[in-house]
Amino acid sequence: MAFQPYTPKPATDIFTTYETDINRRECRRVVPMRVLALGLGRTGTASLRDALQELGFKDCYHMMSASVENPPDCLMWSDALAAKYDGVGTFGREQWDQLFGHCQAICDWPCVAFAKELIEAYPEAKIILTTREVDSWHASTMKTVHWRATEPELKLAAKVDWAASMYQPMISKFWQNFWEGDFEKNGKRRFKEYYAEVRSLVPAENLLEYKMGEGWKPLCDFLEVPVPSKKFPRTNDTDGFVGRCRKRNRMQMLNGLFRYTVYGGSLAAVVLGTTFTVRRLLSSNNRSLW
Repeated sequence: MAFQPYTPKPATDIFTTYETDINRRECRRVVPMRVLALGLGRTGTASLRDALQELGFKDCYHMMSASVENPPDCLMWSDALAAKYDGVGTFGREQWDQLFGHCQAICDWPCVAFAKELIEAYPEAKIILTTREVDSWHASTMKTVHWRATEPELKLAAKVDWAASMYQPMISKFWQNFWEGDFEKNGKRRFKEYYAEVRSLVPAENLLEYKMGEGWKPLCDFLEVPVPSKKFPRTNDTDGFVGRCRKRNRMQMLNGLFRYTVYGGSLAAVVLGTTFTVRRLLSSNNRSLW
């Protein structure tokens, strides 16, 4: 059972033209799943995504895939979260293939909430676990994704924008459940528990633990691909995160404002036109009576 019905992107969303509008519930797998990168967000997952795509693992799924690139993906993530945390419906290999059947790799949240399920669904995939020192990770996440998942401005955008209306409830539900209701208090403990769980699920020969700064070689050796000549990518720094999110909020609010202006103006025109026509008819009828 779908948690939220799909609705097409409004034609009035002119400030976020980069978004695609694909209903993943109608998709299927078209490429093999080769890599599950199951490190928590803020451990270099955006950089790893770019690196994997440079190495030929295309596409690589990331939170940006749902939050920015194709917002209807959030509907299936909401389905998955409802199945996992609320026991509503089912979500298995068939649904994962619908959601990222176009991808050869996945990383970042909310994928990490389903590490066990994804490892079981794709036993042939190699597992990469990006990690970092827990205190610096927690501080980075507090300033970025925790802020994003709880900020009032995003909730406001969700009331007026097509994409935000799907993303905000999904990220909020994921964040509350994964961190047991309190990231600030439970984040470090859950970090340690999560990494221990993934290590226990994966044979050592199929697992690469990786830290940003180690470069191409350990990654390429593990994936059995040539080392590129270009520099290893560095993406999604903490300093620019809030600014990028606020800019997106503004664009989404402009979408809503423009939609209400267009529809409100159209309605006003219809009302005025109808009023004018009725008045003409009444005036004409009154003249005929005399």
